Amino acid sequence: MGAMGVDNTPRRLPALAPEQRRILVVNAKGGCGKTTLATNLSALYASLAVETALVDHDPQGSSSQWLKARDTSRPPIQGIAPWKESNAGHTTRTFQMRLAFSARRVVIDTPAALSASDFGRWLGEADRILIPVLPSSIDIKAGARFIGDLLLDRQYRQSPIPLAVVANRVRRNTLVFQKLERFLISLRIPFVATFRDLQAYVRAAEVGDGLFELPRGKDRHEWEAFARLLEWIESPAVARVPRGGPQPAGDARRAVS
Repeated sequence: MGAMGVDNTPRRLPALAPEQRRILVVNAKGGCGKTTLATNLSALYASLAVETALVDHDPQGSSSQWLKARDTSRPPIQGIAPWKESNAGHTTRTFQMRLAFSARRVVIDTPAALSASDFGRWLGEADRILIPVLPSSIDIKAGARFIGDLLLDRQYRQSPIPLAVVANRVRRNTLVFQKLERFLISLRIPFVATFRDLQAYVRAAEVGDGLFELPRGKDRHEWEAFARLLEWIESPAVARVPRGGPQPAGDARRAVS
């Protein structure tokens, strides 16, 4: 307990659900921090002694490169890159995917360019969807279009999957962050966490670490943000999009005006 009775105890991570969670990190806009979110979420789960798999669907292979740089002394994360050509052929790739999706926590990283067939398949692989959005007018508008397209997707409408948005690489107390915050709140979709623009994320990525695996890496704000994110992921009954859904295109125009 700090001065004036303020509780300075770090937020506790939630109890993990016993059933599997498959988290799809997706946004058609490139450069929004999907890989940073996917790798740090994977590292956090692995640090909790949870069997974790990181599936890299992006041909750029950024998540795979992060795993390759990861020290063997760190908690293990199973990496699968379905886009790679396997010398052993289709049978081995299918077996690898089966192994990956037997893990207790599966984090799925995706590319910016989304084909309809790929997107439909990835929706079938997931039971949680995370959409990172950056604090810029371009990213807000692109995020609005993507969310609108997702909510109109036939497969998604037939079998809705709980989805949430996170604000990524933010600098608080800036006008553009305030616009992003207004936009995300207006969506009627869970806005579950805000992650800051920290150089520590870059340092962690270079060595295959999660942020909290770095020396003195337990940044209070980011820890709280990841704790809130895990609370949403691990909740047995997270909110789905309300009937009628959001109207993201109009909300985006108001948010960036």
